[in-house]
Amino acid sequence: MRIAGAALNQIPFDWSHNLRNIREAIEQAQAAGVELLCLPELCLTGYGCEDLFLSEWLPEAALEHLQLIRPWTQGICVVVGLPVRLNHRTYNTAAVLRDGQILGFAAKQFLANDGVHYEPRFFHAWPAGETTTVTWKGEEWPLGDMIFEHQGVKFGFEICEDAWRPDDVRPACRLVDRVQLIVNPSASHFAMSKTDVRYHLVTEASRNFRCTYLYANLLGNEAGRITYDGEILVARHGHLLLRNQLMSFKEVDMECVDVDFAQELAPAETIELLPAPDEYRELNQALSLALFDYLRKARSRGFVLSLSGGADSCLCAVAVAEMVRLGTTELGTAEFMRRSGCFTAEEIEQLAGPVAPVPDQNAPGPKDASLTDPSQHQKTINQQLMARLLTCAYQGTVNSSDDTFNSAKELADSIGAVFYNWEIDAEVTGYTGKIEQAIGRPLTWKTDDLALQNIQARVRAPAIWLLANVQNCLLITTSNRSEASVGYCTMDGDTAGSISPIAGVDKDFVKKWLRWAETELNYPALRHVNGLQPTAELRPLEEKQTDERDLMPYVLLNRIERLAFYDRLSPRQVLATLVQEDPVADAEQLKTYVKRFYSLWSRNQWKRERYAPSFHLDDYNVDPRSWLRFPILSGGYTQELNAL
Repeated sequence: MRIAGAALNQIPFDWSHNLRNIREAIEQAQAAGVELLCLPELCLTGYGCEDLFLSEWLPEAALEHLQLIRPWTQGICVVVGLPVRLNHRTYNTAAVLRDGQILGFAAKQFLANDGVHYEPRFFHAWPAGETTTVTWKGEEWPLGDMIFEHQGVKFGFEICEDAWRPDDVRPACRLVDRVQLIVNPSASHFAMSKTDVRYHLVTEASRNFRCTYLYANLLGNEAGRITYDGEILVARHGHLLLRNQLMSFKEVDMECVDVDFAQELAPAETIELLPAPDEYRELNQALSLALFDYLRKARSRGFVLSLSGGADSCLCAVAVAEMVRLGTTELGTAEFMRRSGCFTAEEIEQLAGPVAPVPDQNAPGPKDASLTDPSQHQKTINQQLMARLLTCAYQGTVNSSDDTFNSAKELADSIGAVFYNWEIDAEVTGYTGKIEQAIGRPLTWKTDDLALQNIQARVRAPAIWLLANVQNCLLITTSNRSEASVGYCTMDGDTAGSISPIAGVDKDFVKKWLRWAETELNYPALRHVNGLQPTAELRPLEEKQTDERDLMPYVLLNRIERLAFYDRLSPRQVLATLVQEDPVADAEQLKTYVKRFYSLWSRNQWKRERYAPSFHLDDYNVDPRSWLRFPILSGGYTQELNAL
């Protein structure tokens, strides 16, 4: 049997968009002679509908729209994910359709309730072994723990989280020797190196449960924070049969493989070893696709960035440039421009020539082009695209250095972004003068250090917001996860923005990524920022302010953060772990850093509550709306820190 998975780039309850992608996937599969096609989890509605899943109308509308898919399934068996609501409870299901008929609905048995997932808020878990019926306008179909048959091949389901449970309780354990194929429609969020875990999950399941295992994931930034990598995997008895290229810019990525279900295979002795994921390249691809989807789904006209010349803003600028490079490499210039929604037909034809037909959706996914430069002609075109898609401004003060200005200007010029340069000293003086007059005393660095730092960052916001508004663009804010943890930022200043792309990435990784990008992605202008110590440049230059002098070494900050909130250790346990990991370190200094981290963390939760939406890129983040909840007001670890 020729079986296939299709990764779809969907939008929450955008029915016409989602149905168009579903139809495209089915038509591609039919043209390729596919006999069974798996589409991703909740692909009809989108996975990120949040509390709308609790409504009566959304699942009802999904069932109504499912009827439109029925006539498209002539000669093929298709799995479509959607919510079904029964007796005021919503279930996460996979509908099986064939030859215009609905055969039934398999229901998800385990719900993800950790990290970025809160599925038990929206759905009820289906009990193993039970079935019921769904009725709609006089028709009736079975729903529940189902086994189906197509062309003599019996198949059952695991829906995403079902497969991540222990082998003795997951649905597959009850399907052994009852089915030849397990189908897994998924909405599994991207995190760096997660693809390796997923690969082992699928291949080992195919071996342990003596079956063929078909896995299909969602694709792209669907709803704002979470990005899906579009992974499609097929394994049989421990042998990998199919694995696609991740992070495609296509709306539909359909991949198929022939499986001889009559052939007897001995269980695989070992799982094939694949190269470890390259996290720098993974981040690059995920960030590029997430920005592209956010741009077009927000119906915006480009990005605006306050480019300070520091590490974070430089990474954000390069991410937009890579969005253009990777997007045009895969889609072609004309299709990239059309899909972005930022260009008129005349502009597309002027820059890219007559608009060619949409590229073959069955063509291979994005090539790893990071080591082979595009032609000089394509580079020039990409720079012209960048002039429309990214506008940067360097907003200097008397405390800004030539180093950061040169870093910002050379990078912007090299990628083709529009670059403005203006000073904000007059605005700073205006505000400080007003307050000095009001309180009847001068503001000095000795008495008002933080206030004088903050006002510089804060007065940068109105002008850059105005520029973004004038151009109908999204304002990028550049905060990273390390800064978010300790509140090393100015609210309504450097945190101002529509989207915070790298707030899920720690500062040490940002610095390492930029060194990698300078050489591997060929951005020589990054040599400036890669030669600088990260600094806010808010104190007088003679003080030689640096981030790590204000806080602590970033490597240590990241380690404390991970131990505290990923491993969920107490302050005492964190300190003991640090001492054990580095016995020659100054234990008193480590204690000081631990106290500083927890104190800054506790008093700055209100800032994390107000950050612009951020992309989930690592295996955890500190966004209270997607991963880590913490009280705004608390005891601040007072007793725990005193006990140290």
